[in-house]
Amino acid sequence: MTTATTPLRGRICLVAGATRGAGRAIAVQLGAAGATVYVTGRTTREKLSEVGRATETIEETAELVTAAGGEGIAVPTDHLEPDQVRALVERIDREQGRLDVLVNDVWGGEHLVTFGKKTWENDLAGGLRMLELGVKTHAITSHLAVPLLIRNPGGLVVEVTDGTAAYNSTHFRENLYYDLTKNAPIRMAFGLAKELEEFGGTAVVVTPGWPRSEQMLAAFGVTEENWRDATERIPDFGVSESPVYVGRAVAALAADPDRHRWTGRSLSSAQLAGEYGFTDADGSRPDAWGFIVASETGKPDVADYR
Repeated sequence: MTTATTPLRGRICLVAGATRGAGRAIAVQLGAAGATVYVTGRTTREKLSEVGRATETIEETAELVTAAGGEGIAVPTDHLEPDQVRALVERIDREQGRLDVLVNDVWGGEHLVTFGKKTWENDLAGGLRMLELGVKTHAITSHLAVPLLIRNPGGLVVEVTDGTAAYNSTHFRENLYYDLTKNAPIRMAFGLAKELEEFGGTAVVVTPGWPRSEQMLAAFGVTEENWRDATERIPDFGVSESPVYVGRAVAALAADPDRHRWTGRSLSSAQLAGEYGFTDADGSRPDAWGFIVASETGKPDVADYR
């Protein structure tokens, strides 16, 4: 039974790319709201993806979803393989008969990103792989999953990216392939919003601020428990956010009966926190994008953006 604390009870969600980071947190927060969540990715307890991080698996994500109060179902899926995605969607249809929320968070290309080089100096294969991982996967998944989503009115598609439409439209993300990869979901959400309109569906794109993903914490040599230690070397890291923040943002969107007012728009975790009243895991409301923009014309105090 749906309650105030489990507003998504009975809803069926698919989080594509839920192995770690934002995708994992989104899946868990949807579960905390009572949803049944299918979680996909390439890293399992038996097989690693090219990211090479054995410590995060889709099985673990599914267990976290269930522990949070929902039902987590892990389905190993390479979203570059249409047959695998088709089989995934057919399974959801067979087991649930519907799909209410699709989150396109597939990525896993951080290890390919290099900065400080011109396009022609970058590795071409790595650049094209980024486009495959962050654009082609989203296109394949939407193509095959949206027909199930629109079977019932009110479906929600959430594209996950890095950067708001306003910021990305005026800033080059320093690597052309990365820039293309992270701008594509913004346009995808805009286009899907137009196409879903006649079916009563909603599509948005959501970005975290500066996320403290597992990989980010490892790169800075800290954990979620002592992450503030990294601010001694990088003071701006003080405006970072845990993945829980964007997870709560997507869960709040999914639970909002009036969410269609956002369709086609680019949204940030901080913007949605202000709208829906949730906080990050530590009770704060960091606004990384606000801080970044303010830093271009001055020296803002990190404390003013937490």
